[in-house]
Amino acid sequence: MPLTLPLAFTFGLASLALLAPVRQNMKVLLAFLGAAAVLLAWQAVLVVWAASRGRMLMLEVIPKKQHYLQACAQGSVLLYWGWYWPQVYASLHLILAQLLFAYAFDMLLGWSRRRTYTLGFAPFPVVFSINLFLWFKPDWFYLQFVLVTLGFAAKELIRWNKDGRHVHIFNPSSFPLSVASLILLLTGNTATTWGPEIATTQFNPPLIFLLIFLVALPGQFLFGVASMTLSAVGTFYAFCLGYYLAPGSHYFLELPIPIATIGSGSMTFP
Repeated sequence: MPLTLPLAFTFGLASLALLAPVRQNMKVLLAFLGAAAVLLAWQAVLVVWAASRGRMLMLEVIPKKQHYLQACAQGSVLLYWGWYWPQVYASLHLILAQLLFAYAFDMLLGWSRRRTYTLGFAPFPVVFSINLFLWFKPDWFYLQFVLVTLGFAAKELIRWNKDGRHVHIFNPSSFPLSVASLILLLTGNTATTWGPEIATTQFNPPLIFLLIFLVALPGQFLFGVASMTLSAVGTFYAFCLGYYLAPGSHYFLELPIPIATIGSGSMTFP
């Protein structure tokens, strides 16, 4: 039965609670077990609902090129960045937990709305992209699961017809990042995240811009993402120039254009 697959991901998430870094922080442990419990309860309800309606749940495997290429590009940046900022490697089990949760959640949401779920690499670029920009610190790690939930819920529920295809409107990683960032800024709670450290330590690796350029080349050749990057860079440059002309100082301390702007545009494939 296809539902054994999200069950496997759920048990994988729960098994991570056995790791020492997870058991050493009660809030992280509760986040892992709580997320697993919610997924298990959802699966139980879905089994009963599908059986009562005689509905057969189906699975099709379609690995899309843009998903696994984007995952490889972002994963390369994460690993290289982690070599110069140890917090990345220390958080790999947290990233893995989000991946397991994302797969199970996306499957259950898909089957709750239709008969067939398409399995591929889509959760990888969503989770990697979120973690290239924003992590909540351990005491607030449960909010990381909320980010993943919001991203996949927006992908599934907020859709439109484009050229005869029923597709999602918002990027499933950019949407939760935008919502979370706005809330954090308005409430003054950025200290609950590694956001400031992420923004500064991504400059630590030497030749990081060259690495981003190289790993983004396959996406550029296949999908032509340069226009997205250029528009992002142009927008940021105009904003920074306007800010400099007003108070006479730079908005960003490191460089006029932050590395995240280059990375987000060049490693986002349609």
